[in-house]
Amino acid sequence: MLGFELTGTTASVAMLIIVSITFVLFIREKHPPEVIAIASAATMMVLGLLPVEDAAGVLSNAAPWTIAFMYLLMGGLMRTGALDLMSSIVSARADTNPMLAVASLFGFVIVASAVMNNTPVVAVMIPICIQLALRLGTTPSKLLMPLSYFTLMGGMISLIGTSTNLLVDGVARERGMEPFTIFEIAPVGIAITLAGIAYFLLIGRKLLPERTSLAGFLGSRREMKYFTEVAIPEDSSLVGQTVTEVALFKRDAVRLIDVLRGDASLRRNLPEVVLAPGDRVVLRSEMSDLLEMLDNKNLQMLDKLGSVATETVEVLISPGCHLIGRRLGDLRLRRRYGIYVLAAHRRNQNIGRQLDDLVVRVGDTLLLEGAPEDIGRLATDMEMVDVSRPSARAYRRNRAPIAIICLLAVVTLAALNVAPILALSFLAAAVILITRCVDAEEAFSFVDGRLMAMIFAMLAVGEALEHTGTVNLIVDFLAPHLMDLPPFLTLIAVYFLGLILTEVLSNNAVAVLLTPIAIALATTLGHDPRPYVVAVMFAATVAFATPIGYQTHMMVYGPGGYRFSDFVKVGVPLDIICGIVACLIIPILWPLVP
Repeated sequence: MLGFELTGTTASVAMLIIVSITFVLFIREKHPPEVIAIASAATMMVLGLLPVEDAAGVLSNAAPWTIAFMYLLMGGLMRTGALDLMSSIVSARADTNPMLAVASLFGFVIVASAVMNNTPVVAVMIPICIQLALRLGTTPSKLLMPLSYFTLMGGMISLIGTSTNLLVDGVARERGMEPFTIFEIAPVGIAITLAGIAYFLLIGRKLLPERTSLAGFLGSRREMKYFTEVAIPEDSSLVGQTVTEVALFKRDAVRLIDVLRGDASLRRNLPEVVLAPGDRVVLRSEMSDLLEMLDNKNLQMLDKLGSVATETVEVLISPGCHLIGRRLGDLRLRRRYGIYVLAAHRRNQNIGRQLDDLVVRVGDTLLLEGAPEDIGRLATDMEMVDVSRPSARAYRRNRAPIAIICLLAVVTLAALNVAPILALSFLAAAVILITRCVDAEEAFSFVDGRLMAMIFAMLAVGEALEHTGTVNLIVDFLAPHLMDLPPFLTLIAVYFLGLILTEVLSNNAVAVLLTPIAIALATTLGHDPRPYVVAVMFAATVAFATPIGYQTHMMVYGPGGYRFSDFVKVGVPLDIICGIVACLIIPILWPLVP
């Protein structure tokens, strides 16, 4: 302890208060969830609710390390272009057989998510979906929400499909339960996937909204524009004029981007800028207008900068992007990369003014303009995803078979119980690194440090719940109310409690907190805890009613131009259907009463 310790009922009450405050902070989203989780665990440690040795003990949990090694393996698959093969297949079939193209896309997503982490799968498939939507003459919002939903359903076909599955399994092992095999939950996962497909074929596709997003305005063909800087000479007739009223700068094909005075950018208040000698005006124009400016005596081209061919792209702020939590104005993208942020999109709102004050969040999309190589450099440095087109990175395709064989080896050997998934994923990651499917520096960038911090912190919170007896306190409160219910109704209660919590909290937090409660509750009632653990596993993942339910929902939120209500309308019926299917199948495979 740290010199201070709460004990007995006082400790349990303190734990409930801290956990309640944690839940409220999760919902308010004023701070990143991993920060909230770490702060909660630290508070419990200071109050003596979490012994230091128990906190250190969470590092021995196999689940987080398995997740990390699977991320390394996923990095190899992405770097070798193994996931990019789907792009050409979809593009080739879109014109001749649109329905087959859509079916192929979602079929691939389901199968891929069963054996790969779903977050990178969604990141890779977002630009493909947008391009496919443009080819089909529809909006990306018709495809992106199903993309996120089907990745979650497919991820429930195996233990390694989502990090939540591995986390629940790890917590259950710590409580003395037998580990889950890799495809033990597959029948339930396949059942809810088939139910989801039927839902979208019959009802869901009619409920999907038609929303515009920044990507939708880009079109399938992007005409090359040019960035240029022109100086205002001392004898220019434009001196003293308001920059927004200059006729040359108001043409349809010309966009006024910025006015630079010395090292200062005046773009935030362009309507009030009066041109002065020496000002540099940043313009975006087509070649014809650019050539006309060369002969204009009132303007002077800056030879030292020249004119740079630019394009407009939309980039997605996905989990792990280095821009998250930073103010756009502090990034100095113009000076560092020669790139301008033209607009931003957040929760169905196009933001075009005061962009410098915008603090970047997960799910935001930014409309950028600049030279292709500069945008590529920014995207690489900041780990951004170009959602207006598939990525064109230089893949190490000759090593793709190695990455694929490693993945198949993990799945096959785990299915045959040759070795634990932790050991197999570790060996696969070693092979990926040794054979240079991906460079070490790049490989470790695929491991989501924020996610790992969140998992370890929540595992520590779970240890504190056990240490203080809070789990037993909760179970003692719930058990009398559930004692007279049939076991099936108790399972439904646990499932939908987990589902409701997941819709408003972090899925990993729900997995860690609810799993030990479900195990203790089942034991107290005389039921087999395994089906209850499976129920928590599914409830903490297949949550569709809010974009908060899972991080892939936030990834498609911006590019799809969705509103919060869109997820409610489409997701609530799917939540109910999948919940009923899961609760019907689980007792068949794992009897509730031994």
